[in-house]
Amino acid sequence: MNAPSSKRNAWIALATACALGVAACAQPQAPSLPAAPARAAPSAAAPSASAATQVPTPSTPSATQAATPSSPSATAATSAPEEAATGPLAPLAWLAGCWQGTVNQRDFREAWLPLRGGMLIGAGQQVMHGAMQDYEFLRIEPRPDGIYFTQFSGDRKEMSFRLASTTTDDKDTIFTFANTTSDFPARLIYRRGTEGWLYETIEGPLAGSDKKVIYPLRRVDCETGQFVRE
Repeated sequence: MNAPSSKRNAWIALATACALGVAACAQPQAPSLPAAPARAAPSAAAPSASAATQVPTPSTPSATQAATPSSPSATAATSAPEEAATGPLAPLAWLAGCWQGTVNQRDFREAWLPLRGGMLIGAGQQVMHGAMQDYEFLRIEPRPDGIYFTQFSGDRKEMSFRLASTTTDDKDTIFTFANTTSDFPARLIYRRGTEGWLYETIEGPLAGSDKKVIYPLRRVDCETGQFVRE
């Protein structure tokens, strides 16, 4: 299938800008991490006797009640960690969470749900000067002939990339997905770096020459957007 027009145009614009020497595409700078908040000193004053007597004493459940789960949730709660540690997508389970970065004044953000049901589900968004440029839905799933990374934008035209190789470079792990069509980009690369870095790269021939754009992302808190120290 052809690439979504908005997504493809954004890729082509970034690739062209990088070819002209935009430094942000090749040499991302690490953002400063916020200082840890100061903790308030605990009060030295002990609670009064009258206040202590007002605290109700909880009833102690019987041994039988404590050992018997009240619902199936206790069993279900352990299924996600177990699935993330086994199965064909286990090496990619670390994607779960939120990632954020900036390239050419465009703010990029990705959010991935935890590995469940044999599939990773995510969403991405691009914003420039407060205005949304593009969005996409993402999924990674095993198929009979391999592992596929599929993304599609609002026009629902999908692009699929098949996992071609998993390699290591020093401390980084590199997952290279090859496009299943002849569209640009030819390759989509997810590089798991150290200290919470994720480098996404698109590359391939475009207009008669090889293009490459690197998106440096950092893991962030999904609610606050603050960088997460790993």
